[in-house]
Amino acid sequence: MFLKSDSVTLRKTNKQDVDFVCSLEAMEENSKYIILWSKEKHEKALANTDVLHLIVEDRKRSQPVGYLIIAGLENPNLSIELVRITINEKGKGYGKESFNLIKDWVFRKFQAHRLWLDVKVNNVRAFKLYQKQGFVVEGTLRDCLKTENGFESLHIMSILKNEYEELTKEGTYCSTSLMS
Repeated sequence: MFLKSDSVTLRKTNKQDVDFVCSLEAMEENSKYIILWSKEKHEKALANTDVLHLIVEDRKRSQPVGYLIIAGLENPNLSIELVRITINEKGKGYGKESFNLIKDWVFRKFQAHRLWLDVKVNNVRAFKLYQKQGFVVEGTLRDCLKTENGFESLHIMSILKNEYEELTKEGTYCSTSLMS
């Protein structure tokens, strides 16, 4: 499956991409905001029919700039989880454009009812991006993650299909191209 816009392409991750994914996770600016996966866990996710593991590429350079993972493809409640989005080159719009593509796919092609995620409370940059993308806070899991520095909390955020459709009507959303 491929999803593309003017600036990015989302393509399925392959086994050769896993080293890039792990190196991106290990970067200090990323690792403090995510729960790290082992190389083996990423490789297992590639074969899992409930998970979609995608590489984000800059279309002009045909070069990977990030990755994202969604899960819940087999969820009978049509609730999809954005497990992770990690972008190497921040501030260039790759995250925003990747969100536009994945929301379009989740709600229009896959026909899900709900897209949700969790975000560490201290990840202000991501939190603001999610809000701009139409996600609302459903609640906070207080001190749910034990880290070497103590405990951290997570916000649970979601956007529903009807909210997404309302945003697209208002013109706050760019259309994208879907290819399978």
